[in-house]
Amino acid sequence: MNLEQRYSEAIDWIHNLGRFGIRPGLERVAALLEYFGNPHHSLRFVHIGGTNGKGSTAAMLASMLKAGGYNIALYTSPYVLSFTNRMAVDGSDIDRRSLVDLVEKAQPAVAEIGKDKKLGPLSEFEVVTALALTYFAQREADLVVLEVGLGGRLDATNVITPLMSLITNISLEHTDVLGDTVEKIAFEKGGIIKPGKPLLTAAEDPAALKVLEERCREEGSPFFRIYPPRFQGEPAVGEPSAVLESVEEDGQYFSYQGFSQSYSNLFTNLRGVYQLQNAALALAATEQLEREGFSIPEDDLRRGLSQTVWPGRLEVLSKKPLLIVDGAHNPAAIKKLSEALPHYFKYKKLILVLGILADKDIEAMLKSILPLADRVVFTRPLLPRAAAPEDVERFARSRLGLNSESLVVQDHGPALIRALELAGPDDAVVVTGSLYTVSDVRAFWEKHLGQN
Repeated sequence: MNLEQRYSEAIDWIHNLGRFGIRPGLERVAALLEYFGNPHHSLRFVHIGGTNGKGSTAAMLASMLKAGGYNIALYTSPYVLSFTNRMAVDGSDIDRRSLVDLVEKAQPAVAEIGKDKKLGPLSEFEVVTALALTYFAQREADLVVLEVGLGGRLDATNVITPLMSLITNISLEHTDVLGDTVEKIAFEKGGIIKPGKPLLTAAEDPAALKVLEERCREEGSPFFRIYPPRFQGEPAVGEPSAVLESVEEDGQYFSYQGFSQSYSNLFTNLRGVYQLQNAALALAATEQLEREGFSIPEDDLRRGLSQTVWPGRLEVLSKKPLLIVDGAHNPAAIKKLSEALPHYFKYKKLILVLGILADKDIEAMLKSILPLADRVVFTRPLLPRAAAPEDVERFARSRLGLNSESLVVQDHGPALIRALELAGPDDAVVVTGSLYTVSDVRAFWEKHLGQN
């Protein structure tokens, strides 16, 4: 069997583990890591949780550290382009042979653990987390930037002890698993705070901040708040924080005032004011990491920040017409997207391509984004738990009074083509609702339509 066949079988095996669903707890992943020799014990980590912005913050932090000359590992989920995106070292995704070798080595242990009645079968995320940590140890990473999958306290990534924990923000999500109040969700996400290890958070909700501060007091962990970004000329609220200087075609310039460092004229190609808060959190983390021996010269820090690549977040694929993909998948993220679109882009009409998962707060998401749309194409990602687009359209018309022209196109490829046909050269097509929708559409675009 050649490598491509082995890779295909390995990916199918991993995804088949998804049938076991979301299973909070650390016992199963700990058992698999023990089989691999507890590779995480030899690594150092920055652990990143939160509702939105985890991946962007992780990508910026990893890019700055890499530019500083460190061998940095990055673990994120879900992926946008390829499964191998989820685990990278020194800016390069895991190669297929390494992934296949790890999967084939893990399979007997996964089967054995699954027979243990006290443990039960491992989930997809648990296995992938163990594979990633093993790979990072093999590659002797200087530091692992590790993104939480779901929640924090019982998330598979929480088997590690980090140098510090970062929590981007906190809002209602996955209420069936994490709880139905901000306080309950903050408690779960605050579970990544470790005794004596600093917490840096960009959370704004007072109730969430209260929970996180209390957890830090209990653990003896230093608590640092990153304050909301602001526009140039507005009064300072607190530090560390970022200030938007200007919006350019390919990104934005901003300044940063931190614990002891300050920078002006910083550039990021990640758009949206909310990305400045993520950048401020990442920059604050670099300041804290200096105490752990990770020093980044200013020129390298600037270069790493400007070169951060994080697809599927206000990403522009085409300019005539404007084609934007954004993986906003919950009410808070959709609200941020809705605020950013008219501020960062110029267009006459907006054609929205919308594909949402059934377990999301669809009503709240629609209320934010639909008022911006002149036309809506309802579609779905290639996922069993995707919401039926005809049901979403029916709901939008009957419950929300959708006035825009709309149509249903089941397949994401034809949905994109139809949206582009509806758009004039000065219009914008925005694809959103789920990272899975963005992943599917982006892959279709690259394969069939090309870039301009």
